[in-house]
Amino acid sequence: MPPTTYADDLVLARALADDADAITLARFGAADLVVESKPDLTWVSDADRAVEEALRTRLAAERSNDAVFGEEFGAVGSATRRWVIDPIDGTNNYVRNVPVWATLIGLLDGDEAVLGMVSAPALGRRWWAIRGGGAWTSWQGGEPRALAVSKVAQLSDASLSYASLSGWSALGRRDAFVALTEQVWRSRAYGDFWSYMLVAEGAVDVAAEPELSLWDMVALGPIVTEAGGRFSGLDGVDGVQRGNAAASNGLLHDALLAAIGG
Repeated sequence: MPPTTYADDLVLARALADDADAITLARFGAADLVVESKPDLTWVSDADRAVEEALRTRLAAERSNDAVFGEEFGAVGSATRRWVIDPIDGTNNYVRNVPVWATLIGLLDGDEAVLGMVSAPALGRRWWAIRGGGAWTSWQGGEPRALAVSKVAQLSDASLSYASLSGWSALGRRDAFVALTEQVWRSRAYGDFWSYMLVAEGAVDVAAEPELSLWDMVALGPIVTEAGGRFSGLDGVDGVQRGNAAASNGLLHDALLAAIGG
């Protein structure tokens, strides 16, 4: 059972995820889904905006003293406690009717990510963690199952997940990353949130991405670390504040960073 600290926040995060699932599933595959290109050339749908608006409304009612930061509508408030929302992580999948997408709900206490809730209703999956409470998953609303990272200790035996090759060139690390894909036992581009949830489950051993926003990471970090893994920037600084990410079972983390120039 989770400890008292953040337990009430976890109850709220679960309710927020329920609200999000109701909206996203209703609009998934809809013929009249409205999709627009944002100034950064990423896509946004009416479902993204509807989810974030709904979660902000509930947080304003139930956590009025907390700040909120979301992908679609920015920051409100300046409190130490800050809820961070990605209404649909994997919008490109969502608008193309690929079921690999999720709502990410995280809580920062200062700079530390202390709660993560990831809900992927089209997959029937949900993952969550709070600081000190372990990491958990459920399928189709069934009984929670504790998560634990793998015990693979050599990169040559490791399974690697990533999102794409784009972005690695800008960091001057494309060649190093391609070399890493050839060094590991297996590589697959599961992408987005799913790479990190698979690390937490022990199905994947290492994952990395060169360009991420805060809303991409806050929910993911606690789940990986509470499952026994490590979540850092590519520079090796632990946490979710570095603008990029490396995640592993912990045993492989230094080797992962070395391989991609961390």
